Amino acid sequence: MKVIITGSTGMVGRSTLNECLLNNKVKQVLIINRRPLGVSHPKLKEIIHTDFSDFSTLKNKLIDYDACFHCMGVSSLGKNEAEFSKFTYTITKSLADTCYDANRNMIFNYVSGSGTDFSEQGKIMWARVKGKTENYILNKGFKDAYCFRLGALIPEGDVGSGSSWYKYIYMVMKPFYPLMKKIKSVTTSSKFGKAMINSVHANQKLKHLEGIDINRMALLK
Repeated sequence: MKVIITGSTGMVGRSTLNECLLNNKVKQVLIINRRPLGVSHPKLKEIIHTDFSDFSTLKNKLIDYDACFHCMGVSSLGKNEAEFSKFTYTITKSLADTCYDANRNMIFNYVSGSGTDFSEQGKIMWARVKGKTENYILNKGFKDAYCFRLGALIPEGDVGSGSSWYKYIYMVMKPFYPLMKKIKSVTTSSKFGKAMINSVHANQKLKHLEGIDINRMALLK
C-alpha cells in the first residue's frame, strides 16, 4: 500500500511514520509538512506545503495513494473556538476534500481524542470541534474512514513531543510506563502505528476507535 501522513514532525505522526517505514505492507510513504523532517528512507517522499488551509494544489500528487493518516493536531489551550476550529476542522476539511477529489477509494484516518463529542452540542469546546471534524470525515464518502480517539500514548524509540511542556510531562511519567502499559486503554507508539496500517484492510463497523480498540486493531494480521 501507499500512504500519506500529516503531522510527522509531532509525536503521533512520527509514531505512525516509523511503523510505516518498518512494515512490509507499506511500499511508499508521502509526508506533508510545513518544514523538512530531516529523515531519509528509500520509500519515503516529502512535500513541503506552507498553506494548510488549502491542499487543492496537491491533488494530482495524491491520486495513487491508498490511505491518508491525518495525524496533525494542535492544543486548544489559549485558543477560542474560532481559532481552534481553524486549526482543526478547517485544515482537516481541506485535506479530506483534496484526498477525496484525488481518489475517493482512499481510506482516511483522523486522529481525534478521547472524549470527543460527536453530537457537537456539548459544553467542552475542543470536544465539539473535534466531533464536527469526525462527522465530516465519516460522512465524506471515502471507501472507509476511522477516527482514532487517542488518549494516553507512550512514546518509544526516537518518538517524542515537540512541546517543551509535554516533554517535561513525559519525562516525569517515564518511571510509570511499565505500569501504564498494563492499562488496556493506554497504547504505545508502535501499537498506534500498527493500528493505523491495519485499518486500511480492517473494514469494520466500529469507526470511533478508543485506546482499547486501537490496541486491538494493532494485533490484526
